[in-house]
Amino acid sequence: MIKVAMTMALLVALGNPCSIEEEMTRISVREAMRSELEAKKEVDVAREEMLEMKKELAWYSLHVAAAAACRGSTASGGTGPWSNVVLAKENTRSCNDQCAATTRPICDADVSIQGSFGKATSYTESIGEFYNYGCATPGNTNVRFDEVKAAEDGIFKGVSIHYYRFCCCRKP
Repeated sequence: MIKVAMTMALLVALGNPCSIEEEMTRISVREAMRSELEAKKEVDVAREEMLEMKKELAWYSLHVAAAAACRGSTASGGTGPWSNVVLAKENTRSCNDQCAATTRPICDADVSIQGSFGKATSYTESIGEFYNYGCATPGNTNVRFDEVKAAEDGIFKGVSIHYYRFCCCRKP
């Protein structure tokens, strides 16, 4: 390392009339700029990772809410020999058809849920909305209610997020 530094100093002294101090300053500035660019890249990566985590948490929260909505929408609270499942509702099919195509062929409910952002600040303010369309028909066929067809960040779009719909299925 010392040999390399001495060689560089000698080359600088022979090839350039500036002082060693000036050259060291230039090298230091160049290295500082490289470090700053690297730090900026690391911050950008961290921001991307944070956004991805927020999206994952938002979708997870929606899915847990859908499971709770299904649990509350069934007269028995969910029965059968296996766990009950929640499926993302396809906007053009009935939940009867969707459930029938799985190992949990019985539909208990077609729930549509929507929640608000932020903490509740009042006991009379609506913080969420729901529907139960029933299992036999496609119900509201608006494609914006179809999670599978939504954009990855669709859960963050707009002030009034659309409902997302789910099928509540069980094994008899």
